Amino acid sequence: MSFFAVVMAGGKGTRFWPYSVSAKPKQYLQLVGGHSLLEQTLLRLEPLIPSENRFIVTVREQGQLARENSQNLINNLGLIFEPEGRNTGPCILLALAHLLVHGKGVNHDSVVAILPSDHVILGTEAFRRTLNTAFLAAQKHKTIVTIGIRPNFPHTGYGYINAKQSMNEGLFKVNAFKEKPNLETATQYLKEGGYYWNAGMFVGPIGTFLDEFKTYAPAMYQYMQELMDVLKKSDENAVAAVYKKMPKESIDYAVMEKSQKILVQEAAFDWNDLGSWDALESVCQQNEGNVLEKVRGAYTSQAKGNIVFAPSKFVALINVNDLAIVESDKVLMVLPKKDAQQVKQVVEFLEKSSNYRDLL
Repeated sequence: MSFFAVVMAGGKGTRFWPYSVSAKPKQYLQLVGGHSLLEQTLLRLEPLIPSENRFIVTVREQGQLARENSQNLINNLGLIFEPEGRNTGPCILLALAHLLVHGKGVNHDSVVAILPSDHVILGTEAFRRTLNTAFLAAQKHKTIVTIGIRPNFPHTGYGYINAKQSMNEGLFKVNAFKEKPNLETATQYLKEGGYYWNAGMFVGPIGTFLDEFKTYAPAMYQYMQELMDVLKKSDENAVAAVYKKMPKESIDYAVMEKSQKILVQEAAFDWNDLGSWDALESVCQQNEGNVLEKVRGAYTSQAKGNIVFAPSKFVALINVNDLAIVESDKVLMVLPKKDAQQVKQVVEFLEKSSNYRDLL
């Protein structure tokens, strides 16, 4: 049986401002390596999922970027446009409806992977093995398999999955999904064991996804058939009208936290969601104790622990430590790397001012 993939690529990536902006969000940037994050995501799926079985869901404003970053890497009808942002629950239902209407050979038994577009995965072959195991388990057990990342420190920016009962081949039964914890709770999770970071990767038969939406999110699922009917007519306005009726809920809240048909497949690869600039430290090579990404060259003296992203610039670091320094064509940003999450405060400030629209 053929496997399918839907890559979620409509995000704004504001935590990587000023390099990630509305005209070119994070998933379309070459932050690590010579391909954009979206291209890396699609290339990782080869040869497990052929290009004709790959789809991207994004927003129309990003349509050209999505096309440029997926040439020959997705189905000819593989671009799915979300009419408006309504969180991941409706977005995934829209994608499943599109597959059933436009996907060749797609039916309720077809197994699909729902994947983010903007994560960094180190160990491509290990990722493919993990994903293949998840596909086979989802197919065999008629269940949804989420790929869990074994935590190596008490991160407070991720949701957690509690899954202690082992089945086989790295599969575990889910006890509960946990919201993002405080530091004390996250530390306790690591001490207890049996907890995984929720990486937002889900694999399952289309029919199982739909059954769980029908059971646990009926207010959303009730529009599924209507959505498929208007997709068959290729009427964008009608699709938008139906989509607008669906509640704004994440798939975690709508389905995953309630379903009894969820297994966890432990990841056999290194993973990073690149949630903020300081994340580059764990995925990029260091130069004399600093991360100097995309720079033309550098001089460092008594400088350690800095993260610099300044494409084509020569960088000099003297007697400075633990800073994040990011330069774009219009912005220079300097902050302690431990405060990288506060970038969103700058974005919020700019959004309130009419003087800086060109910086977003």
